[in-house]
Amino acid sequence: MSTIHRDEHAPIFAAFNALLLRDLRVYFRYRGTWLNPLVFVLMVITLFTLGIGPDPSALSNHAAGIIWVVALLGIMLSLDALFRADYDDGSLEQLLLSPQPLYLSVLAKILAHWFITGLPIVLASPLYSLMLGIPFSAVPALAVGLLFGSGILSFIGAIGAALTVSLRSGGLLIALLTLPLYVPAIIFGSQFVESAIEGWPLMPTFSMLLGLLIGAMVLSPLAIIGGLRLSQDV
Repeated sequence: MSTIHRDEHAPIFAAFNALLLRDLRVYFRYRGTWLNPLVFVLMVITLFTLGIGPDPSALSNHAAGIIWVVALLGIMLSLDALFRADYDDGSLEQLLLSPQPLYLSVLAKILAHWFITGLPIVLASPLYSLMLGIPFSAVPALAVGLLFGSGILSFIGAIGAALTVSLRSGGLLIALLTLPLYVPAIIFGSQFVESAIEGWPLMPTFSMLLGLLIGAMVLSPLAIIGGLRLSQDV
């Protein structure tokens, strides 16, 4: 019985893996898709360090807010392209009509987007700490906060990308639609980094970030599916 149960679900997860790997191959084929957000984040943080000045204490006082706002802007750079190529070549319509669960297909596409935008930002967190005067002891917490937070930002941003996919240029509209939804993630993400820098307890803000990530993973695909169906009239 357990073997039959596994066999019934095997095609579903095979389709999930196939879509995830396909999107990753497409993203890596165009280096700018994953390189531009990372370069943008590093450039803007560099400009902040030049503007605030070389004082390490002044930099560390503003580090949490700087990192999170810049990470948000970096991830938003590529959101317009999340469903754009599939919409243009007609594969999005085929995806909506596919017998495979659309919920898992949406999860696969968002996960692929996070791999090429959010994960590089997380991996570069030690460099941010060096540039902004963050204590080395706070780097693990900074990386964990960005790991959870970048996932939240990708899921929320994908809602705006789905609602504007049929527009010729929806970048500004995505920002207008999603910025109010980003506010809790920015607040708790910045507080998490600030707590790590100051040596305060991390569990309260960590619990909020975890709850926001779980809520975004569960609820945002439903809104994304609705937006995609509306764009295709399916």
